[in-house]
Amino acid sequence: MPEGDTVFLAGKKLDRALAGRTLVRTDFRHPALATADLAGREVLGVRTVGKHLFTRFSGELSLHSHLKMDGSWEVYRPGGRWRHPAHHVRVVLAAEEVQAVGFRLHDLELLPTGEESRLVGHLGPDLLDPQWTDEHTGRAVAALTARPDRELGLALLDQRVMAGVGNLYKCEICFLLGVTPWVPVSEVDAGKTVALARKLLLANAWRHEQSTTGDTTRGRRNWVYERSRQGCFRCGGRLRVGTQGHDVQRRPTWYCPRCQRGPAPAT
Repeated sequence: MPEGDTVFLAGKKLDRALAGRTLVRTDFRHPALATADLAGREVLGVRTVGKHLFTRFSGELSLHSHLKMDGSWEVYRPGGRWRHPAHHVRVVLAAEEVQAVGFRLHDLELLPTGEESRLVGHLGPDLLDPQWTDEHTGRAVAALTARPDRELGLALLDQRVMAGVGNLYKCEICFLLGVTPWVPVSEVDAGKTVALARKLLLANAWRHEQSTTGDTTRGRRNWVYERSRQGCFRCGGRLRVGTQGHDVQRRPTWYCPRCQRGPAPAT
């Protein structure tokens, strides 16, 4: 599933392409929205909350979308060739000079703009909220420490704690804290953990290359995530990969047994 910074960047791309433009045609290829027609409405802007996108239109109307594992929004000139098959298209928002095409989108819904909180009100603070304050930090810390015996990796992926962290950042945050993802929350500094999560997402919010090491060169961007062949970026040692979570929440989890202390599943 895309990390919060990937969704943030997608939202900014949509906003730059559509904000201030009037739609001349819309095409919803989704059963619940098949008869919807937004032609004539102005696009007011695009808002992201964690991994959720809201495209706002005149008339107090919003389109909610979620990328899940494989969704994407792409921008084309009218008549431009799409990079994905037409049967993957779920929505087309077309203005005179540009069109935004949503491929394999999930959870599509049109709703009054004033009701957006119905879909995201349960989330923790958005790590990329431009209005972030100490109050947001306090809420995230309180949610993170509410279950001190919970595995840190599972807590980081819980969007009700703080919105935006995915599996990549889960692995990298734990590495930078020097603990395995299976260590209980009570063994880390919650304030430091929240600050680190926000720092990493902010560092990557405006670029496609996600780097937690500070190096954007391919093969040098992460400390442990998906580095089974190369080894730990810090010590060069062999990494281990375990699974964390259950059922649909199961995720492959990379860690360095030299650089990270704490419990881990049997290999």
